[in-house]
Order: sequence, then C-alpha cells, then structure tokens
Amino acid sequence: MNTAQIIRRGCLGLLGLFFSTALWAHGGAAGTDTDQCKFELQPGHWVHYTAYQPQAFPAEEFCGNLPAINTKTQLVFDYQDMKYRNMLVEFEVTKEPEGTRIFFLPSAKHKSGSVNLELPNGVPEPGKYLIHITLVPDQADPEQRTTGQRLDVHMGFKAGGGQSVSKNSLLLYAFFAFAGLYVLYLSNAGFKSKVDELIAKIKS
Repeated sequence: MNTAQIIRRGCLGLLGLFFSTALWAHGGAAGTDTDQCKFELQPGHWVHYTAYQPQAFPAEEFCGNLPAINTKTQLVFDYQDMKYRNMLVEFEVTKEPEGTRIFFLPSAKHKSGSVNLELPNGVPEPGKYLIHITLVPDQADPEQRTTGQRLDVHMGFKAGGGQSVSKNSLLLYAFFAFAGLYVLYLSNAGFKSKVDELIAKIKS
C-alpha cells in the first residue's frame, strides 16, 4: 500500500467515524433508551430536554453541563406523549442548594408539544441548578379537577466549567483538518515529498 492509499483510507475512516458518532448522539438505532436528556413525568411518560447557548456556542447542544454563564440560554422541551399537550405545565429553574428562582413560566397548555424557555442572560453564576416541571390540574377540566394531582419532577444541570465543545464538533474539526491536509498532499509536490519522507522514516 503506497502513501496516498494510506492517507486516503485514513480520511475515509475518519469520515465514517464522524457520521457514526453523529448518528448515535442523536439517538441512532437505540432511540430514547440511551437518551439522558429527558424527564420521566410519570411512569413510562417522558419529555425530552435539550439546552442551547446560541451566542457562545452556535452549533452545540447540551444536557447536563452548560459551559457558559451570563449568555443567552434556551431550554427546549418536547413532549413524547400527546396527553400532556392538554395539561397545564409549569416550568421553573432554581440555583442550588439555595433554591433561588432564576426563571419561572406559569402553568399553561402547550398544544404544539414543544416548549422553548428563553433565558436572555442565561444563568448568573457557575454551579448547580435544577429544572422543575410541574403538572398542574386544570380546574376547568372536570376530569382533571377530580382525579388530577399536582406533580413535580426535576432534573439537575451544572453551569460554567462544562465542556466547551461537544465531541461531535471536535471530530468534525479533526475531519476537516485531515481532509485539508490530504488535499494539500495531493496538490503540493513539496508538501507531498516531505510527508513521503516522514512516512519512510517511520517505516524504517
């Protein structure tokens, strides 16, 4: 196998690894069973959660760690059960262990099945936080008024000091860097000569 074939195979392998990792990061064949960004509202009933910090990290998705503070932060919730679209749901974010409220969305029905909580200034300081989701019986609904009960579930996350770039992005950057070097290798005789010389030394 010559040098060009070695580099070409390495580039293709890295590309395949990138797409494989990206697939699994978004569920892949395993679906929500491996999804850690979710709340179990009631046994067997889930809501999916994804966090974004679009100004600091435009292309990133986060879950348990938000790397930046004092920057616009979006918490997006998607119901995986149709029944919650007709229920009143309340959202709150608190700083722990103090329990200080930093965000609150009063109870409301979210017919689309998706809720976007926008914190314009993000969280104020590094540390631990809790997201509370509360199901509130709708007093205007006879069935919920008689059988419903207030139910609070929560999920923790840390802000500040989290990963600054996701694994997917690091892999993507590595792929493009490798691809750029491969193009340079094919198009620049001087660079190709130096690489061939280096590989020959390694082999020897």
